[in-house]
Amino acid sequence: MSEKDLPQLKLPRIHQRTVVAKSRMFEIETIDLEFSNGARRQYERMRGSGRGAVMVVPVTEAREFLLIREYAAGTEQYELGFPKGLIDPGEQAIEAANRELQEEVGFAASDLTSLKQITLAPGYFAAKMDILLAQDLSPSVLEGDEPEPLVVVKWPIDDWLSLLDWPEFKEARSVTALMLAARHLALWS
Repeated sequence: MSEKDLPQLKLPRIHQRTVVAKSRMFEIETIDLEFSNGARRQYERMRGSGRGAVMVVPVTEAREFLLIREYAAGTEQYELGFPKGLIDPGEQAIEAANRELQEEVGFAASDLTSLKQITLAPGYFAAKMDILLAQDLSPSVLEGDEPEPLVVVKWPIDDWLSLLDWPEFKEARSVTALMLAARHLALWS
């Protein structure tokens, strides 16, 4: 199947946007839409900063993934996942990925490969994340903004499937990043 096999759809017309709540990270807005068949609906959505975010899958020369254990306020527990963060104003995704890598795991990468840009809950959240594979790592530390030191966990690449069963490794973006990296590195046998 290719894109041309899918029906062409006309985007709904936006009649009105209204911001109904705002925090330092998000805006919640209602949008009044009219679809091509004349149906009208009002949707609520969260708008992010518009800057985008990155997630980095670091791979060491010793064939290990580098993950971090950090507190997640949303689930109120520690989660195991790949380094991630927002793209700063004026940065490209590849620059943000290398910065986050240095801030969170203490390495820089001379080989960064874009794996895919994903959307996060697109039905109600306007946010995108670039997932990148980082290889050819060298020690390099930048100060980050984390409230406590992050725990770096080395996971053998050859044991990548067991990571899916690890209780703390359940965040959807990290699972997606692992699958994309496994495909790129041809880990399926």
